[in-house]
Amino acid sequence: MRCPKCGSQEDKVIDSRSSREGATIRRRRECLSCSHRYTTYEVIEKQALMVIKHDGRREEFAREKLAGSIMRACQKRPVSHDQIEAAVDRIVESLGNRYEFEAPSMAIGERVMEELRGLDKVAYVRYASIYRGFEEAAEFVQEVQKLEKRRDDPAQQRLPGVPAL
Repeated sequence: MRCPKCGSQEDKVIDSRSSREGATIRRRRECLSCSHRYTTYEVIEKQALMVIKHDGRREEFAREKLAGSIMRACQKRPVSHDQIEAAVDRIVESLGNRYEFEAPSMAIGERVMEELRGLDKVAYVRYASIYRGFEEAAEFVQEVQKLEKRRDDPAQQRLPGVPAL
């Protein structure tokens, strides 16, 4: 490691700890030239996940793009930034566990809708309308009705203004 203060590559590790639930190793180091102390993190480098688009194109998975789409769906809703970040973390982790190199965009979209369904029903319908390409009001109604049918889960509540089925 190169010292951030003097640039020397001679250092010693003072302390080493596992952090972020074992995903990284945090190391405190001391430069042998200038005695400056600094922290480094060691993580396993994973191969970038590729997304297979509907038309067959492949592009690198972008966490920022995923977070942006969820933020847009949750705009003006009572969903905190921390809740969105936690949802993104869960989605990224589940994709990493399920797909090693390539993930179909359809699987990513379905996983996002699964998270949004539990987070905020309005955000879920907003996202579904774009993801599924709703073109008529009847498609919105059908999606809301599907959401209502999931009332067997006590955490699911009826949307205001939508009659019970």
